[in-house]
Amino acid sequence: MSAGRSADGREVQIPLQQAAPSLISPLSAAPPSHRPANLWPSSEPTAQQGVPAGFLPLHGGFRDHFVETPEAKYCCEACRLVLCQPRQTECGHRFCNSCICDILSRPNPVCPADMEPLFRDKIFKDVCCHREIMSLKVYCRSEANGCQEQMSLQQIPDHLNVCPFFEVPCPLGKCKERMMRKEIPDHLSWKCKHRETTCEFCSTKMPLTDLQKHKDTVCPAFPVMCPNHCSFASLPRSELSGHQHDCPKAQVSCQFHRYGCTFKGLNQDMRQHESTFAAEHLKMMANRNLSIENKVEDVKGELMERYKVLPALSSRLSELENQNEDLREKNRQMEQKLATMQKLMSSHSEKLLEVELELHSLRLLRDEVESLRGTLESVRTRLAALEQGGRGGSGSTTHTLASLETQLNRHDDMLSVHEIRLADMDLRFQVLETASYNGTLIWKIRDYKRRKQDAVAAKTLSLYSQPFYTGYFGYKMCARVYLNGDGMGKGTHLSLFFVVMRGEYDALLPWPFKQKVTLMLMDQGPSRKHLGDAFKPDPNSSSFRRPVAEMNIASGCPLFVSQTVLETGTYIKDDTIFIKVTVDTSDLPDL
Repeated sequence: MSAGRSADGREVQIPLQQAAPSLISPLSAAPPSHRPANLWPSSEPTAQQGVPAGFLPLHGGFRDHFVETPEAKYCCEACRLVLCQPRQTECGHRFCNSCICDILSRPNPVCPADMEPLFRDKIFKDVCCHREIMSLKVYCRSEANGCQEQMSLQQIPDHLNVCPFFEVPCPLGKCKERMMRKEIPDHLSWKCKHRETTCEFCSTKMPLTDLQKHKDTVCPAFPVMCPNHCSFASLPRSELSGHQHDCPKAQVSCQFHRYGCTFKGLNQDMRQHESTFAAEHLKMMANRNLSIENKVEDVKGELMERYKVLPALSSRLSELENQNEDLREKNRQMEQKLATMQKLMSSHSEKLLEVELELHSLRLLRDEVESLRGTLESVRTRLAALEQGGRGGSGSTTHTLASLETQLNRHDDMLSVHEIRLADMDLRFQVLETASYNGTLIWKIRDYKRRKQDAVAAKTLSLYSQPFYTGYFGYKMCARVYLNGDGMGKGTHLSLFFVVMRGEYDALLPWPFKQKVTLMLMDQGPSRKHLGDAFKPDPNSSSFRRPVAEMNIASGCPLFVSQTVLETGTYIKDDTIFIKVTVDTSDLPDL
């Protein structure tokens, strides 16, 4: 950094980098249009050699004025200048870094001194030569401007930062002039067009180039002439706007122009006009007032007409608001139903997938059973043939026959096991197919007469429905019916009960079970006179606590419906009855 002083005495710092063009331009010829890439990385710092980057010439060697003529060993074999960043070849010759790069960029490069071939990996930095060159004495680069200082080549950057003869740009940055460092104070004091100055009217500080524009346009204290050429010779620009209202030569309109007066004249003539035409002005105001009163009456009449229809509009608005509220409520209910249906569809989709998997395994099992039956038939056929041939055969035939009988028995046992599994899979498939997950059970009981006779004969006293659920992750339940009655209703009534079963997600559900239960016998006739009963579970009853066994004790109505009413009405059709059980799921928490 170098220093100078501005016009107001402040110290101004001038970095050497701003002066780089003047360092280079007098010392080097015009750079070539194309320079080959440097063979050594740019990160190979010259700072390690004590040379700043801005100090080196752009191309070739040093062009400084040396006190003594440098020896030939310090000169480049290519440019014949003093070596800059010397590099030595395998043949012992020295080149500037930029010069050797130019040579190596050519095809089949050779040394210009002895025409020996050159190779990149056999060229190295000559540190010793560099150190000797940097210690050579030179004159200051500002010698042409009058500086007579002598120094070593490596001291040039430090000297140029303080040299009073060194050319630098204007420290203000906007001025493009260049000057010697010692001339900076005079330049900043009275030569620079961008030096700071003060407006003599408003004392505002600004660059000299902006002073005249400031006076001509925005200076509030600059004296200006009244545009009406009144008695005021000049006044400050800031007072001109206020003066326009009081200027006697200003052109103004009569203040009654809103009432119809068309007079325009000077400020000084306005008072005479107002006193002369006072009566006319009053007439104008009266006419204007009369017209306003007429308009007010018209507006009042229109408002009265509108006020008459206001009650009807208010009533209509209330009706519309009520209708809107009803529509909102219906919309809310529909949204709830839609959400419920979406949950139900999701659970049914998952359950359907399980059913499909069960059905697939069932089909495989049926195919296996059919295969076993075919095998069994073939064994029986062979057995029959052996029996016929064994009547006159030997002991070996008898032994074979016994073996086949054993094999036949084993196949019979396997077939029995598969038939049991098949029946179990059929039952599971039927349960899965008819399962409900919305808290509603529709139970279809076929063969009513036969099942009723079995109940009377005490063969099958009660029947259980398929399980149903309050949700996919909800309570598991079923219904139990006594067709010939139970307890107080035995022999006279149909008894219907509700059963809470042990489910997969009981650990997540609230207990005891508190949901309202509705039991109903469906009327299959056109009148649809269904018979039903509802109850709220007793929280103290063991029937509604969390099940520890497969199912809890049933709870319901022993006297649900009289057998006379059941069998004489339209509740039985095609020897089938329908029982509906509904569990309220509106207040169940979402899992």
